[in-house]
Amino acid sequence: MSEIKVNKLTPRTNCGTVTLGDSGDTITISAGADATLGGAGSTITIPAGATITNSGTANGFGATGAVNWQPGDIKTSGFTATGGEGYFVDTTSGPISVNLPAGTAGLVVGVADYANNFGNNSCTLVQNGSDKISGSTFNAIISTNGVAVTLVFVDSTKGWIITDSGSQADANTKQYVAATGGCITTCGDYKIHTFLSPNTFTVTNAGNADGSDTVDYFVVAGGGGGGRDNFGANRMGSGGGAGGFRLSNSTCMPAPHTSPLANPTGIAVPATPYPIQVGGGGVGGTSSTGVTVCGAVGTPSIFSTITSAGGGGGQGHNSGYGICTPNPHSNCNNGGSGGGIGENFPNPGGRGTGNDPVTNPPQGNPSGASFYGPTLYFGTGAGGASAPGGNSSQPNGGAGGAGSYVVQNNVTATTFLAGCNGTPGPVSGARYFAGGGGSHPSGAGGTGGGAAGAQAGTNAGTTNTGGGGGGARSANGGQGGSGIVIIRYKYQN
Repeated sequence: MSEIKVNKLTPRTNCGTVTLGDSGDTITISAGADATLGGAGSTITIPAGATITNSGTANGFGATGAVNWQPGDIKTSGFTATGGEGYFVDTTSGPISVNLPAGTAGLVVGVADYANNFGNNSCTLVQNGSDKISGSTFNAIISTNGVAVTLVFVDSTKGWIITDSGSQADANTKQYVAATGGCITTCGDYKIHTFLSPNTFTVTNAGNADGSDTVDYFVVAGGGGGGRDNFGANRMGSGGGAGGFRLSNSTCMPAPHTSPLANPTGIAVPATPYPIQVGGGGVGGTSSTGVTVCGAVGTPSIFSTITSAGGGGGQGHNSGYGICTPNPHSNCNNGGSGGGIGENFPNPGGRGTGNDPVTNPPQGNPSGASFYGPTLYFGTGAGGASAPGGNSSQPNGGAGGAGSYVVQNNVTATTFLAGCNGTPGPVSGARYFAGGGGSHPSGAGGTGGGAAGAQAGTNAGTTNTGGGGGGARSANGGQGGSGIVIIRYKYQN
């Protein structure tokens, strides 16, 4: 190995260039040695491919972790960093991304908040290929005002590690779902968006697995309208079916207190607008002499890939008089939960089908079974989210099937998801939805907004519960209650 010992290297002309070595050379500065390279105004050049190291504890050239800050080049837009350099980044005009160089052991990069503004407009450190940041495969976001960080590439396991801030949270790899739309409330680390009418849920950040990247949904459709019968005192209209009830619980609503109908899997939400459809209740059945029309099917509620079907309409007298136009068996009583049926003679049309179309967990239940006297004809109760409608029996019409709650206890019911929506039920403090409508006489509405049967008045399902309308004899059937859509996600840690 050749060795040249000098105290000073100076170019032949002032402001000239001193070149150290050639490509592939290793240039070593020994510990304790004082050497001067060039003079005032000189340029020191290290050829591409050459490596500078230090022997022992020499400072400066080749020192692992050293970074040369670039005060004359304030960065106001995205750029690619060079190893060994530190950058002052100004995010006054908006967020800025810094592309990290390919990592090699000992390579350093520095980033500093020039305008004390990272908390308002963040600085994102973008990985190079498969290089990790603090052991994570996600980009890092620096969102603390005034922070300056230096990163050293260590190895393929941890990748870039922050060395000068003492807190890995200063370059957080966690990203969370962020969105607008509806009535927004918070509960701890979670946000809840409630929609009582059609609107738009707009996702501005899809998040990632380190923070949050899915949302939970609660989607209830409009309830079916109650049926009416005008053939005489002995024939009664049936209740309207509850709107479809669909709920997920992937964001830690407390088990086992969450509804047993909850799907354990939420849905991913790429950053885009999502139109929200909140289904209206079906109108009640109307009558004229010799003709009975059943209640209308409720309107579906929709969020993203989740569609809850409207509740089935309740029937009146079922003797072939065109209860469900265009014919007595047009299945107008099928839906999220089935609408009630009339006395069902002599043309049996079967019970109103629930969970139509089929979902898992099921979104509703069928109606009850009809009673035939043969001189007394009592309608059945319609299906609800958690139970079928009640059977008819002399001298009573069937009760509506019970709906379901979201979360059981008082605190979580009002803050985790349902808020003040829904109706009280058997469990103290819980809020219920999607109860089936009852049939006249004496057919109670199902818990969760289902309306009772009525003789001379109309009983409507409760607004924004998806409850079914009540059946009637000498008045129009009750209108179904409108639905509701609620979305929940983690927005911070």
